[in-house]
Amino acid sequence: MSTIKFTKDHEWIRVEGDVATVGISDYAQKQLGDVVFVELPEIGRNVVAGKEAAVVESVKAASEVYAPVAGDVVEVNEALADDPSLVNRDPMGEGWFVKLRLENQSDLDDLMDEAAYQEYCEGLS
Repeated sequence: MSTIKFTKDHEWIRVEGDVATVGISDYAQKQLGDVVFVELPEIGRNVVAGKEAAVVESVKAASEVYAPVAGDVVEVNEALADDPSLVNRDPMGEGWFVKLRLENQSDLDDLMDEAAYQEYCEGLS
């Protein structure tokens, strides 16, 4: 079973077992504009919930991608090095950033489901 949750910083996380895939939302990629570079962490690095896990640069700005949960990086999306525009074309699919081995499932409790996130984004407009 797969569960998708969102942060107020516009990251999404899809959990399957004890591995979580992390990326930025469609809302975030639209705010950034054309993504031109992505800096990913090293495999094995431990990330802390709410702290920087990656960096995304667009024609408008550079932005941190924060880890929605704590965990160890088990995989990074190597395709983004050659084609960072994947983040714009498919932010919730092929444009993912990292996969983390979850340290604590309870980290997910503070995140929004899709309906709550949509409502949050509507409040930002």
